[in-house]
Amino acid sequence: MTNLKELKELTKDLKILYVEDDSAIRVTMTSYLEKLFLEVISANDGADGLDAYKKDSFNIVITDLSMPRMNGLDMIEAIKGINKEQAVLITSAHSESDYMFGAIKAGIDGYIIKPFDYEQLNNELFKITQKLKIIKENEDYKLYLKDMVNKKTAELSYMVSFQSDNYEKTLVAMVDMIEQRDTYTAGHSKRVAQYCETIARSMGYSEEECTMIHQAGILHDVGKIGTPDAVLLNPKTLNSLEYKLIQEHVVMSYKLLNNIPMFEPLAEIIHSHHERYDGGGYPKGLKSDEIAPLSRIMIVADAFDAMTTNRIYKSRKSVDEALEELVSLSSKQFHPEVVEKAVIALRDTEIDETISQLPKTKLEEERFAYFYNDTLSSAYNQNYLDVILMKNNQNFKLKNMEIIMISNFSKYNKEHSWKEGDKLLSNFSNTLCSNLTGASIFRVFGDDFVVLSEEKLDFSETKKELDKVIKDRDITYQVKSIDLSKVRIDRASQIENYKH
Repeated sequence: MTNLKELKELTKDLKILYVEDDSAIRVTMTSYLEKLFLEVISANDGADGLDAYKKDSFNIVITDLSMPRMNGLDMIEAIKGINKEQAVLITSAHSESDYMFGAIKAGIDGYIIKPFDYEQLNNELFKITQKLKIIKENEDYKLYLKDMVNKKTAELSYMVSFQSDNYEKTLVAMVDMIEQRDTYTAGHSKRVAQYCETIARSMGYSEEECTMIHQAGILHDVGKIGTPDAVLLNPKTLNSLEYKLIQEHVVMSYKLLNNIPMFEPLAEIIHSHHERYDGGGYPKGLKSDEIAPLSRIMIVADAFDAMTTNRIYKSRKSVDEALEELVSLSSKQFHPEVVEKAVIALRDTEIDETISQLPKTKLEEERFAYFYNDTLSSAYNQNYLDVILMKNNQNFKLKNMEIIMISNFSKYNKEHSWKEGDKLLSNFSNTLCSNLTGASIFRVFGDDFVVLSEEKLDFSETKKELDKVIKDRDITYQVKSIDLSKVRIDRASQIENYKH
């Protein structure tokens, strides 16, 4: 179920062109869209729609396909000729398969089947507006990248000139800049630096080269200072646009350091630390011996630390498991000569098991709130429940789960409006959170809640308060207890199996 509050936040500044020849449908749909978007311009057919498009700019074009004068497909092709990146949604009946095929070839972003299902409409609008938001962030990032590089280069140049007699202090200051963005990245950089030096020494590199690769390891992720928080701190799998933004940190690291003479040798090493032996890496797609020798070492060191460190959705591997993976990827991702020495040089590595990507300070918690806090209620969201369940299966501290299932909520929404439904859910959540202190509370599946605690909770007083919230609202709820010491649940989706 699409969260209308989130959808309205995404659509509030966007402008829509809506093209539909059926006047009744056009009036109804325009009225609905005007509740979501900043401005909606409607047109009677493809010809009028194209004229409107030529006079103004729109974030999204929504169009029917079968229309008089100019059909939707011809209009889409004309619009794409003006702006090939224009986001387009089509509305269509099932019978218009020929039009649908042509529209798909023209590059549409989604479709809505007539007669309109408003939940499907909301889902499609949510997907396309979320995509537009990421594209805009990417465009803003590109627009200001040059200015950011110049600014950071000036800052780094000032630090180097001011502390040119103390190279180590300059390096530490740069690491501090990274640490202010992401403490996990900072710890990662120091570990990679140590692994780089250890492998380089085992391969017989000179003292000067070992020092150089250690320094490069400390700075290899400095370009992440230009990566947006929404991408850098994202605990979920990145989409293609977000992944491209992450990849930019390599180029930015190179540009930042290459403009400073004393850092130029480090910049060259860092520039290739995400290349692959088989040519499948970035930013240049170098392969085999095209990758500089010290960069080959950093590639292995960087991967080894990623393998042996706990991430939010991935538990760490043991040292032996990580070394086995390095061997399995030798001559694929990693240079075989480096792997041969690394499995010996790193086999006695002691890993700090407390290292985690989870937030540790209040500041980090606030920055992660974008991903973990439910946007509607005071509870956590379902993404964070997945994280907690995965971590709990490693230490089994949380032994009790309560599933609170609300009935008749969809009917309440229809009768009283989504706004009133959101208000009720928020009050319900606030009551749970205020009464069950010490427990972790999550909103799941739209209108259900999950409570996790170390011991079984006394729900008697909480139920009295919840009953007040739903009184006279023709809504009921059930509470089901699950003993997590007897039942293993790894992800929120599995909870559905235990609701009935």
